[in-house]
Amino acid sequence: MSQLFARRFTTTSRQALDAATNPYKAKRPWPPDFTKLSQKHQFQLERRYRRRSQLKWARPGWTKFTTLAQWGTISFVIVYAALFLNWGSNAVVFDRIRGWYAGLGRDVWTKHPDQQPDLRQTPVQEDGR
Repeated sequence: MSQLFARRFTTTSRQALDAATNPYKAKRPWPPDFTKLSQKHQFQLERRYRRRSQLKWARPGWTKFTTLAQWGTISFVIVYAALFLNWGSNAVVFDRIRGWYAGLGRDVWTKHPDQQPDLRQTPVQEDGR
């Protein structure tokens, strides 16, 4: 058991990789010397770098969440302002909408008098009984 620990602690750590000792050599030096490149090649490198940086920093889930949160907040504020916010004693444009909305809630539990059957009258049977 002690030999195992002795072997573990006596081994040297791996050398840090640098440009001289890296087994995976780069095909081209980076960053390139832009003074030696043509304008066309400079533009191609800039486009490639811009595209790759946009891909790296893209967060589609976060963007979707923030967009939905913003639209949800905007919708809530508009609906709350139109239906529930007390604007004072003055009449506002939303009074008709508020009345219609309140009527929807009342209509769920009641019927209009003209739609209710008249239960006070007994139906007359045709055979005379």
